[in-house]
Amino acid sequence: MKKIIGSVALIVFLSSFYQGPTPTLTGTWQYVGDIFNGKTEGAPTAYNLQRHYDDVHFEADVIEKGYDPQKYETGIYSLKDDSCYETQTWCGQESKLLNVTVHYHYSISNDTLTLKGILPNGQHVEEYWKRVKPVSKSAIF
Repeated sequence: MKKIIGSVALIVFLSSFYQGPTPTLTGTWQYVGDIFNGKTEGAPTAYNLQRHYDDVHFEADVIEKGYDPQKYETGIYSLKDDSCYETQTWCGQESKLLNVTVHYHYSISNDTLTLKGILPNGQHVEEYWKRVKPVSKSAIF
């Protein structure tokens, strides 16, 4: 009996050091709206905004029906606890966020990513992104 209790205690102790898989935002997310300085805004209706994340990079596209996707932004990100640190490394238009790291609190609930933070100019933003499910090959053929 002492061996069993000792074994269980050892397993519990060792498992307390397990951090789990390193979180990432890997995948494609589509913008669905935000709250900007207290004002709620929905996603644009004439086009979609999508972000494609790998383990440390993101690339954002504007997707408009009848046109090829147009890249408008790239960057790097890292996650630590409930924080997401994003740095825009390229932008297709003038940007005050270029090479500036923005700290967001992030959460993922079901298929919705929420990024909430304060921009360097003091404006509060809360963005909502829905995970885009990959198209299966069987749906194509």
